[in-house]
Amino acid sequence: MVFFRTVSALSRLRSRAAEQQSALRNSVRWLQMQSSSDLDLHSQLKELIPEQQERLKKLKSEHGKVQLGNITVDMVLGGMRGMTGLLWETSLLDPDEGIRFRGLSIPECQKLLPAVKPGGEPLPEGLLWLLLTGKVPSKEQVDALSSELRSRAAVPDYVYKAIDALPVTAHPMTQFATGVMALQVQSQFQKAYEKGIHKSKYWEPTYEDSLSLIARVPVVAAYVYRRMYKSGDVIPTNDSLDYGGNFSHMLGFDDPKMQELMRLYVTIHSDHEGGNVSAHTGHLVASALSDPYLSFAAALNGLAGPLHGLANQEVLLWIKSVVDECGENISTEQLKDYVWKTLNSGKVVPGFGHGVLRKTDPRYTCQREFALKHLPDDPLFQLVSKLYEVVPPILTELGKVKNPWPNVDAHSGVLLNHFGLTEARYYTVLFGVSRSIGICSQLIWDRALGLPLERPKSVTMDWLENYCGKVASA
Repeated sequence: MVFFRTVSALSRLRSRAAEQQSALRNSVRWLQMQSSSDLDLHSQLKELIPEQQERLKKLKSEHGKVQLGNITVDMVLGGMRGMTGLLWETSLLDPDEGIRFRGLSIPECQKLLPAVKPGGEPLPEGLLWLLLTGKVPSKEQVDALSSELRSRAAVPDYVYKAIDALPVTAHPMTQFATGVMALQVQSQFQKAYEKGIHKSKYWEPTYEDSLSLIARVPVVAAYVYRRMYKSGDVIPTNDSLDYGGNFSHMLGFDDPKMQELMRLYVTIHSDHEGGNVSAHTGHLVASALSDPYLSFAAALNGLAGPLHGLANQEVLLWIKSVVDECGENISTEQLKDYVWKTLNSGKVVPGFGHGVLRKTDPRYTCQREFALKHLPDDPLFQLVSKLYEVVPPILTELGKVKNPWPNVDAHSGVLLNHFGLTEARYYTVLFGVSRSIGICSQLIWDRALGLPLERPKSVTMDWLENYCGKVASA
């Protein structure tokens, strides 16, 4: 009797266990279904876009006639400086606070965005998620995005052949932009447009192109570097590394500190609202429904100018010229004399001043903090610190500069040089890789919101003179 009761009890236990296992399996399946949606960036955007479309429609219908300010002749003649004329959702530049990515300052991004390890620098994939969704991602979401970018990173052979058709002495930005143009052959947006696609769906092939472009540009950029400076010895991607770490690895730098620097570099250089040359160029070209590859290649050509992305190259070369002439142990008085010598020759001190900012660039500050942590004794870093003390008072005394404080370019070259990436001519390519994240994020939203062809009105000097004459007589 006891035996049969025991068997019966065991049977009930097995039945209950089977029921619990079945319930557990169903729960796991539900969680997997939930997590696959939560971890997929495309699904997140599909939910967000209708809300933002309605938001834009309401702004236009209820507040379309609200004036944002007056345009002056100075603005027209001064490169449209100070005009409010672009919608740029991903970041906003405040003259006093600096850049905010979807409302978050750089220190806040460093604190909130996932890193490889606690206290590390933010992963660029996390910033990409933030720029596209306006939400701080979890580490699991960032890991999923990192994996997706790796799966998209394959570059066709004809891209390398297009670059190889150029002299190895061609400027790195020329080779990089050529590679991006060659990637355009695979544009999903162009193919979808040619087949016929409703404008409400434009954002989807734009998303596909943008993520593939972001994934591939580090591979192309690393190829250019290894071709120019390392005898063409190309290093393949490492599937165990994240976006910034992999870029550092493909360039040939596997020092964990350099990988951390690359994560920080890509993150802080990714976006700087829409009015700068590269961002505005990408937005302008894309407004004609040019695909992301064409638009980003155009942006790179703007970034290559000495007054924009090429500045970080010029800063390091100028700092090295100080060392060449005065030595590493330059005194404060010698440094002041050298700065005045530069200014009196009709040149500017590179790395100081900014078109919008009126304080020290927060991107400079976070790089300085990185240097204090990892390379406090580096001679060039110590020189940069002296320049921070010497240059602003001199520029203030000069009386012609609205912002005498250092910008992002004042520091980045010294950090890269410390870890062995000494080829200053290449630095703008790093900037270009970073800027792909910001430009492409906004481009996806341009198409999702149905932003129109950009077409500002231009006038002649005759028109301005006649108009100003009428105003004066009235």
